[in-house]
Amino acid sequence: MMDIKIWLFVVILLLTLIIGAVIGFFVSRNLFTKYLEKNPPINKNMIRAMMMQMGRKPSERDINRIMESMNQYKNQK
Repeated sequence: MMDIKIWLFVVILLLTLIIGAVIGFFVSRNLFTKYLEKNPPINKNMIRAMMMQMGRKPSERDINRIMESMNQYKNQK
């Protein structure tokens, strides 16, 4: 039978958990950014619908200006 010291087992277990958490973080972040690039959270139709619900009939210029400001904010990060 294999004998292993308890402290060595604990160290290996902690290292495995930490490495798994780091790898899981980067994989999930990468998948989430790809998902957001393919499916942006807000598009022109959504902006148009929100403005119409507020009682305004938006012009195309207003919608483009809002989209540009959102893209500038996204590019700053």
